[in-house]
Amino acid sequence: MSVPGTTRTPLVGGLVAEGVSYVGTRISMIAIPWFVLPTTGSATQTGLVAAVEITPLVLFKALGGPLLDRVGPRRVTLVCDLLSALVVASIPLLHGLGMLSFPTLLVLVAVAGALRGPGDAGKAAMTPELARVAGWSLERVAGLAAAVERTSTMAGAALAGILVATVGATNALYVDAASFVVAFAVFAVATTGLGRPVPPEVGAHATSYATELRQGWQFLRTEPVLIALCAMVAMTNLVDQAYAAVLAPVWAKESGAGVAVLGTLFAVMSGASVLGALAAARWGETLPRFRTYVLAFLVAGAPRYVVMALDSPVWAVLAVTAVAGFAAGFLNPILGAVILERIPAPLLGRVSSLNTAICWSLMPLGGILGGLAVAGLGVSPALLVAGAVYLATTMAPTRVPSFRRMDRAPAAARPVSSGA
Repeated sequence: MSVPGTTRTPLVGGLVAEGVSYVGTRISMIAIPWFVLPTTGSATQTGLVAAVEITPLVLFKALGGPLLDRVGPRRVTLVCDLLSALVVASIPLLHGLGMLSFPTLLVLVAVAGALRGPGDAGKAAMTPELARVAGWSLERVAGLAAAVERTSTMAGAALAGILVATVGATNALYVDAASFVVAFAVFAVATTGLGRPVPPEVGAHATSYATELRQGWQFLRTEPVLIALCAMVAMTNLVDQAYAAVLAPVWAKESGAGVAVLGTLFAVMSGASVLGALAAARWGETLPRFRTYVLAFLVAGAPRYVVMALDSPVWAVLAVTAVAGFAAGFLNPILGAVILERIPAPLLGRVSSLNTAICWSLMPLGGILGGLAVAGLGVSPALLVAGAVYLATTMAPTRVPSFRRMDRAPAAARPVSSGA
């Protein structure tokens, strides 16, 4: 039953646009390496392209927060999606014309990453408004968003494989560019009138961009719950990246499981997490956040590393991974709701952007450290170390008394100081 005065059209449109965007992102994540490697013949240059994309993504996500508040997250998202379509499409176009040098490719990939940072941040910054307009709780909307993300990522990976195999990586990039156009159109129509700039406070003095960035950081660092979450998620993202990029592939190779089992492992994790996210969307708002967080991370983290390290049968690895994936589906809805509800509306763009950038900041190191761990220790000890780090990281905030505040609604937002 809908609440009078509410409408779900913006929320549905936002979720559809985000899903299309995730599909396109997954296509590019697979198509670009398959485009670069045959073109250059260099694994080193292929890795460089990946690093060049993610670095500006994190940087501009962090620096773009005040822009979201000044211009409005909707406008930033639409401009970034439209420009992303042009930049991505120019890669195969220039290649077909014989005008794509490797330095030019690096520049285009870097620009694409830089646009994706504030574009993604703009969508995230509109979540509280979309939830309010729909008359739904943040937990429910965050659960649906997590389900859309995981489903779209899984579908995008499958579509990317089909496209690269049938029409080639070059043409797959055109599909990626088209996905930005579709996301732009859906988001533009569905969210009309929303995502406007933050109005200046009455009598407030004009502030510089640098000052607004500093205000976002000053708020973030004085919120114990938010800082604990940022540090924790940054470390878990690092370990997860090491797992996906190095530890799981090496385990599949050395155990004899093979690439088919590796693909099944990732599919099982993604599929189970979709079910978990849908369950969180349905019942998450009725669950105690802190206890659910602790239980979900205990199940989703260390066990899947340990079962692989112990040379367990494949069926056991898949079973543990399925349970871990279902538990993981509850995490983003809880963490997303806690983060978004604690940020005052005037600071939402800059603080949420900084938060996401910090969470992503260690990911470029994941593959490197995973490779070093396998080379120095072997895959089984490396998996045990990764599991131990995951466990210590996710349980450390439970030793901080203030972290239990995630179960309670935040106090009234503090006034925003315009001082330096």
